[in-house]
Amino acid sequence: MAKKKQYSKAKLISFKKQILSLINDVNHEVHDMKEGVVNQRPTKSMSPDSIYSVHMADAGTDAHQMEKNFLFIARENSYVRNLEDALERIESGNFGVCSLCRELIPEERMIEVPNATKCVVCKTKDHLNIK
Repeated sequence: MAKKKQYSKAKLISFKKQILSLINDVNHEVHDMKEGVVNQRPTKSMSPDSIYSVHMADAGTDAHQMEKNFLFIARENSYVRNLEDALERIESGNFGVCSLCRELIPEERMIEVPNATKCVVCKTKDHLNIK
């Protein structure tokens, strides 16, 4: 018996709802992170009046925390773009189809990683550069 190459319309609707919910959640998290960065009160180490901080370690900690926040925001924005790509694959009929072997990716994987484009076997081979 040949394997099916596409999820049913009901499953695709379910995946779409899940993805839209994830996008909404991530967008709220990113908004909160941005608010935290924008509204961060300058510490003595971030004082614009002084070339040198009160304590260099404080300045380093503040800079590191700010950089970490920006990296988290960038990572979450990238995740949203990948989820939006998954929505496009739902519309085009390619959602849940492995981009390498063209087989249907197991539903369990798509529930856990709705932006997946490869089945676990192909992802592992691709990651390890195995032909």
